[in-house]
Amino acid sequence: MPRRTGYAVLAALAAVVILVSTAIFIGLRGDHGGTDSHAQGARGSAAPASAGAWVGTWSTSAAAAEPRTLRGFSGMSIRNVVHTSIGGSSARIQLSNFYSSQPLTITHASLALAAAPSNPTAAAGTMRRLTFNNRAWVTIPPGKAATSDPVRLAVPDAADLLVTTYSPQASGSVTYHPHARQTSYLARGDRTEDTAGAAYTEQSPYWRYLTGVDVWSKEAEGAVAVLGDSITDGITSTAGANHRWTDFLAERLRSEPGAPRFGVLNQGISGNRVLSDGTQFPPNNPSGLSRFDRDVLSRTGVKAVVIELGVNDILRIPHQTDPDRIVGGLKRLTEQAHTRGLRVIGATLTPFYGHRGYTPRLDAVREQVNARIRAGKVFDEVVDFDKALRDPLSPLRLRPAYDSGDHLHPSDQGYRAMARALDLDHLRGRAAAEL
Repeated sequence: MPRRTGYAVLAALAAVVILVSTAIFIGLRGDHGGTDSHAQGARGSAAPASAGAWVGTWSTSAAAAEPRTLRGFSGMSIRNVVHTSIGGSSARIQLSNFYSSQPLTITHASLALAAAPSNPTAAAGTMRRLTFNNRAWVTIPPGKAATSDPVRLAVPDAADLLVTTYSPQASGSVTYHPHARQTSYLARGDRTEDTAGAAYTEQSPYWRYLTGVDVWSKEAEGAVAVLGDSITDGITSTAGANHRWTDFLAERLRSEPGAPRFGVLNQGISGNRVLSDGTQFPPNNPSGLSRFDRDVLSRTGVKAVVIELGVNDILRIPHQTDPDRIVGGLKRLTEQAHTRGLRVIGATLTPFYGHRGYTPRLDAVREQVNARIRAGKVFDEVVDFDKALRDPLSPLRLRPAYDSGDHLHPSDQGYRAMARALDLDHLRGRAAAEL
């Protein structure tokens, strides 16, 4: 090789080394510092490289179209506050447009840790811009959902997250979960990446559009999805305190020696039934049977299922007074789970003596359903919520300390008792029982 040619080759190689070194340096800077929000979004779009798996840490069930929202919330930022069950090193979200007849366009979305519980202010250094297929915007067709690209963010166990979305145009009815028991926030204009919460002057008891948060975890074994009604929804739990029975279950799974390392996904809808949908189209408050695939089987990393349903089939009009039909529906839910190799823990129906809907005839249906559940031919395992909550001196009613006051829904103490009643070993993956 001529000397001049050799120098040219060496010079080219040196240039390549300099370019690669610069790229590595910039990449490392992007992972460990900087305040530019665009840089945060870019670095967060890369999938985690280390070993681990995606698992659900929080979710909720889309319940209906929010009343009086035919034009959506155009020109407003919606900051949902949600509470994690387990943590991870990266996160992604799911947005849903199930209850609109129009496409939903989100032009700006973000994720951050809350600076304090139930607070719209983001913790310093945690604001991340979200992308969808590497774009800053996403259009979700009617009846569909979309999952964001992952962002690198150290998400702790039992932490409040802020998930903010902005839509500049009318989008049709808002898909929402009405009984969040958590305060979320709204601000006028695009305040999606505001770290301060000062612009978020309007409070809301709802979750809007957001239906799931997943984390990338090296420790998690999976998630347990809990399909239920208002008792699982935690409708009478202390707002903002995360005292639903599923929250107490998540606490047990985090703290008890030998407990499986599971995320907990609350798929409760107040008023939900096993057999009957709501009256609108698409159905508001879809039955357990019609939403099982959407709310349980499609959730990330689900390894076990808990079913707490049946009371509303009895109490709500038209009353379902045939225990065989309720039990048959519960068995079909178990069969759906078995198609994915999931074991099912099913709950007995809790007392409601003293509630305005109580009659001896309706309570007799509850007792017959419970007898079938306890006989072991409906679910793989049983958690006896009836036994855990009933008054030993008057078994048809809730124990007074566990009664929220309406004689149907538990108090915070009652929700804790429900979580204590579940045998954690039943959550571990094993072959489905022969039913």
